[in-house]
Amino acid sequence: MTHPIATVTLNPAIDQTISIPNFRADAVNRVAWRQDDAGGKGVNVASFLAVAGYKVSVSGFLGRENDALFKTLFHQKAIADHFVRLPGETRINIKIVDDAQNQVTDINYPGQEPTHSDVTALKAAIHALARTCDWFVFSGSVPGGLPTTIYDELIGPLKAQGKTVVLDTSGDALRHGLPAKPDLIKPNQAELEEVLNTRLSGPTAIVAAARELIASGIAYVVVSMGADGALFIDRTQAFHAQPPAMVVKSTVGAGDAMVSGTVAGLLSGESLRNCATLATAFSMGALSQIGPRLPPLEKIQAMRKLVIVREVS
Repeated sequence: MTHPIATVTLNPAIDQTISIPNFRADAVNRVAWRQDDAGGKGVNVASFLAVAGYKVSVSGFLGRENDALFKTLFHQKAIADHFVRLPGETRINIKIVDDAQNQVTDINYPGQEPTHSDVTALKAAIHALARTCDWFVFSGSVPGGLPTTIYDELIGPLKAQGKTVVLDTSGDALRHGLPAKPDLIKPNQAELEEVLNTRLSGPTAIVAAARELIASGIAYVVVSMGADGALFIDRTQAFHAQPPAMVVKSTVGAGDAMVSGTVAGLLSGESLRNCATLATAFSMGALSQIGPRLPPLEKIQAMRKLVIVREVS
């Protein structure tokens, strides 16, 4: 398949999901089962796109001392590894799943702090990937020690070469990444409100706010709204995609699956309406699995038929 894609994850993590029925703080808790996954938003996007049949490369920063899970994932999914290795370990994010009380508790470690020379090495890796990759997906938080303008620095040269760039981050990293004019952003409603410093009530207000960003040179804005679905917006159209009620096994990677589905739809020339159903089905697929995983593609195509799409004026 043409259009090779690269994803960049500055702050990856090992996602450790542990099941503790009736979890209680300030008490002894017993673990029923545990699952470790190579994670980080860009790693998840790469994994999902590889499942969908795309040729994917990955880069970013990775701890040298505990990269075995990542190496295994990249080998299994035929993902090309261009990560810059740092001394020490990649952080661990713990999710305590409590099915009995229907609760999930997150415990996230801080990430490593890349040095100036690490950033130089990453820029060189991205420059090399630009020889073969047409699409770049930058995902996730910015590790400590790096300026929140880092995405602007990394995206600018790619846009100058005519590459298509997706940015999925939040807060100052998103605010300072917008001037680079990524082609697609995927904030959730709260993240969009934070960046625009305003409250948005209802799809019409969200679409109007997104159109301000589109007028500044961003082609697509996808706004996720949890159980209320998502909005897919470009210069002339806006669609609200509503998934059916479903049992959520894990929210890990659901937003990344939505990014992957949107990219897959755009790459295959689908209309914005059809991108909305595919991206929502990808997200539903991730919600139906424990950890950042997708069910088989046939199941995702079946899920697409359950998504209700309406145009928002």
